[in-house]
Amino acid sequence: MKKKALCLLLACAMTFSLAACGGKSGETEAPAADNAETEAPAEAGDDAEAPAETPAADGAVFKIGGIGPTTGGASAYGIAVQRGMEIAVEEINAAGGINGTQIELNFQDDEHDPEKSVNAYNTLKDWGMQVLVGSVTSNPCIAVAEKTNEDNMFQLTPSGTAVKCVQYDNAFRMCFSDPNQGLESAKYIGENSLATKVAVIYDSSDPYSVGIYEAFRAEATNQNIEIVSDAAFTADNKTDFSTAVQGAKNAGAELLYMPFYYTEASLVLAECSKQSYTPLFFGVDGMDGILSVENFDASLAEDLMYMAPFVPNSDDEMVKSFVSKYQEKYNEVPNQFAADAYDCVYVVKAAMEEAGVTVDMDASAICDAMKTAMTSITFDGITGKGISWEASGEPNKAPLIVQIKGGEGVAL
Repeated sequence: MKKKALCLLLACAMTFSLAACGGKSGETEAPAADNAETEAPAEAGDDAEAPAETPAADGAVFKIGGIGPTTGGASAYGIAVQRGMEIAVEEINAAGGINGTQIELNFQDDEHDPEKSVNAYNTLKDWGMQVLVGSVTSNPCIAVAEKTNEDNMFQLTPSGTAVKCVQYDNAFRMCFSDPNQGLESAKYIGENSLATKVAVIYDSSDPYSVGIYEAFRAEATNQNIEIVSDAAFTADNKTDFSTAVQGAKNAGAELLYMPFYYTEASLVLAECSKQSYTPLFFGVDGMDGILSVENFDASLAEDLMYMAPFVPNSDDEMVKSFVSKYQEKYNEVPNQFAADAYDCVYVVKAAMEEAGVTVDMDASAICDAMKTAMTSITFDGITGKGISWEASGEPNKAPLIVQIKGGEGVAL
């Protein structure tokens, strides 16, 4: 009889403990918490893949993994994502963690390569990852999404815009999709009468670039936009844009649309300058980072417009707090990739709390709980207010157009 009473007492204690870990429903936001005192992370390429030292006192931690390019041609994206995540983890841990449990972050470099991104995923899985924030760029993200689907691992990409990045029910995104970017770009150009004759240069080897271009082309006819020239390049042929620029110039294009990344964009702008071709320049979120390209004359990007979810000079108090901490810690202004990543960590926290996730749950159980939670939360962050998610993984958020003025991005 005593044994039976003891078992009942233990069961009640366990029930109370689990209930105490449950999250609350409804609207959530990323607070502008005070910056925690932590050791500055190593520079990319110098032990950049080591887990952040943030374990809880009892050793139980939520293991969040990150994947992105911290070396190579797209490193500005991956480094920013890693740093944005680190700041969010520091804030959350300083405020008590997720349901009282601290976060441990492990970020792996994939060099913007799908195969290496899968290798990074396997490394994180062996480490014991419970949730993935990544991958950062579209092709690697698509490759990793196949693996997370097989493993039923929750995946939230900060910046993988290709449709296939979230083709499975375990995957969600923080950023706009490729079709959304193409559609909104054409609408903005048309509705603001920026140009009627447009030239397009795009990367035919990249789903990110192709997806945006196809959506842009479809909407262009509705906006009285004539695409007078289009030229494609590939990953194996992306250094000489003389023919593409000459074609746009000869066709009399008033605006050059560039749905690709900042490295190639810097070469296109330099070639336009060389040919004394001065159209309006319009890009997508891949443009963010162009001002930091080595040996690039940043004045050539003056007046460039592009889609983005974030501007660092915003008057929003949450943005001000994040920018201040980022500048103090890394001595540079954060880009939208850092902002998306920062919000991603807070979204993971919100979904875990909504789902009542506990640290003893395995990755698959956590994923099942968070799939439902993601369609229930409403999130206020630094990349948007009132953000919600469809079961398809797509976010509902308002687009933003940024223009480079005086060497910095300004919201239009």
